[in-house]
Amino acid sequence: MNIPSVSVIIPAHNEEKYVERCIKSINDASAVYGGEVEITVVCNRCTDSTAFLAKRAGAKVIFNEDRCIAKVRNDGIKSAQGEIILTIDCDNRMTPGTIKEAVSLLESGKYIGGGAPIRFERYSFPLWCNDIMCRVSFGLTGLYCGIFWAKKSTFDAVGGFTEKKAMEDADTAKKIKKYGKKSGLKYTVLKENYLINSTRKYDDLGDWLYFKLMFKNIFAFVKAAFGNKKDLDKLLDELFYDYNDR
Repeated sequence: MNIPSVSVIIPAHNEEKYVERCIKSINDASAVYGGEVEITVVCNRCTDSTAFLAKRAGAKVIFNEDRCIAKVRNDGIKSAQGEIILTIDCDNRMTPGTIKEAVSLLESGKYIGGGAPIRFERYSFPLWCNDIMCRVSFGLTGLYCGIFWAKKSTFDAVGGFTEKKAMEDADTAKKIKKYGKKSGLKYTVLKENYLINSTRKYDDLGDWLYFKLMFKNIFAFVKAAFGNKKDLDKLLDELFYDYNDR
C-alpha cells in the first residue's frame, strides 16, 4: 500500500521561543501517521535563533524576506517534496492525529482539502467569546482555516495562497473550495483533531485584545473598505509582521 508523502510548511518570523514545540507536535503527529513527513521552516526576516533551532530539531530551513505571510507560505510550498501539504503557524501546535486524519480524508476521494478547528491553549471569558466567534464564522462560511491541508497539485493549481497581507487564509480556502467543486470534491474540516492556538498576544496585550482593536481602529477598517488601506496596513504590520521584533 502506497502511503502518501507529506510536507508540513511552517512560516516563522523570530520564533525561537516556539519553533521547537511546533516541530515536536508535528513529529508526534508523524509518528501516528507512519509515512514520510518533511518539515520545512520558512525563516522570514529572522534575526534570532529560529533557523538554528529548527535545523537542530530536524527541519529543513529556507529563507524569505517578504512582508506577506502568504508569500512566505508559498515559498515553502514551492520547495516541498511531499504529495500532500499541511501548513501551520510557528507559535501553534497540531494534535497527534492531525496528519493521519487529513491524509485519510484526502485519500477517501470525497474532499479537495480543508482546515482545522481552532482551540486556544488556555481560556478566559474573552477568549471563549473569540472562540465562539470563530466557530460561528467558520460554520456559516465553511471556509475553515487554521491548519490548511490539500494535495500539492491542488495548491499548484490554485496558485497557492492568495498573496495579500490579511484575510489571505479565507481567500485561499475560497479558492480551494471553488476548485474542488469543479470535480465534485468538498472543502471540509478535521473532525477528530484541531489546531492548538497560541495565546501569546493575549498574554502580552490582554485577553480583550481583538475586541479593543476593532473599536479603536474602526475608522481604519472603514477607510480600507473604501480602498484606503494605509492605516490598516500599519496596524497589520504592528500586530503581525513586526510583532516579534520587539
